Amino acid sequence: MQERGVAVDHSTLNRWVLKYAPEIDKRIRPFLKPTNDSWRVDETYIKIRGAWRYLYRAVDSEGNTLDFILSAKRDGKAAARFFRKVLKAEHTQTPRVITVDKNAAYPVAVEELKQDQTLKAETELRQSKYLNNVIEQDHRNIKRIVKPMLGFQSFNAARRTLRGIEAMAMIRKGQVKGISRGDSVSQAEFINELFGVSA
Repeated sequence: MQERGVAVDHSTLNRWVLKYAPEIDKRIRPFLKPTNDSWRVDETYIKIRGAWRYLYRAVDSEGNTLDFILSAKRDGKAAARFFRKVLKAEHTQTPRVITVDKNAAYPVAVEELKQDQTLKAETELRQSKYLNNVIEQDHRNIKRIVKPMLGFQSFNAARRTLRGIEAMAMIRKGQVKGISRGDSVSQAEFINELFGVSA
C-alpha cells in the first residue's frame, strides 16, 4: 500500500482480515485435493484475552491439512466435535488410522463416534507421540504467524483470523488443484480469481 501511495491504518488491515479470512477459507474448499486416510491429530494453544484456548488440528501422513477448530475446552466433547467437522470436509475421507498423543480425550471421542457409526468400527486409534511429529512440525507454521500477534482480544476474532491463516497455509502447501507447492505466482493468481480481481 505504501508503494502505491495509499495510507492504511493497522486497524483497517485488521478489519480486512476479519472480513476476508473466513471468506478465503470457504472459497478454497471446493478446490482442495483429496487427502489420504492416515490422520495425525493434535491440539495447540492459542492465547485469547490472556487465557489459553485450544486449536485442534489434523493433517494426513503427507502433512496436508485436513481441518481445524478453535475450542474453549480440551475434552472428549471438543475432540468429538472436531472429528465430526473433519469427516464432513469434502477433501477428506474416512480414516483407516488416527494417530494422536496421550490426551485421554481422544479415545473417549473415537469411541463415541464408533458407537453412533460416524466412524467405522475398524478405524484404528494409535497413541504415539513419535508418529505425531508430522503435525507437531506443522503447528510451527501456524505459531510462527500467531506468536507476534501477542494474543487475540476475542474468541470470534481469533476464530476468523485463524481460518485465514490455515487457508493460506493449505494454499502454500500445494493442496489446491493445479497449484504446486512454492509456486507463489500461481497462488496469487488463484486468490485473485477467487475474488474476481484482475491483476
